[in-house]
Amino acid sequence: MNEALATTLVGIFGITGSLLLLGSSLAMFRVRDALSRINVFSPATGLGMPFIVVAAFIFDLYSSGFSWFSLIMAVIAVLCLIIVSSVASNTLARSTVLSGQPVFRKTSPNRLAAPPEGVVDIDPEAKDS
Repeated sequence: MNEALATTLVGIFGITGSLLLLGSSLAMFRVRDALSRINVFSPATGLGMPFIVVAAFIFDLYSSGFSWFSLIMAVIAVLCLIIVSSVASNTLARSTVLSGQPVFRKTSPNRLAAPPEGVVDIDPEAKDS
């Protein structure tokens, strides 16, 4: 692999993965409820982190040459990132719903809009009358 191709591929995968992480992080500040925050971080964990692993593998491929150990480590890392992020997202979403966190009423579709019994859901945008 020549240097220009390796540098281009590492740049494309590394920058794309980093931009996905940055975009997801910024989106977390814009959403209003816990379920949406969990949802907007999915592109970062499902695509951004694997892109960064691929960029690291390509850099290792260019600098050290091909090795089965590096390839297996990269594949295991990508699989673990996808599996762990899926399980963690489901666990966090389930615990959020079971803890009674209200879902922002303007989230659409929203089957969980009604707050659980006993939870006071105050609308911060409602004007006092």
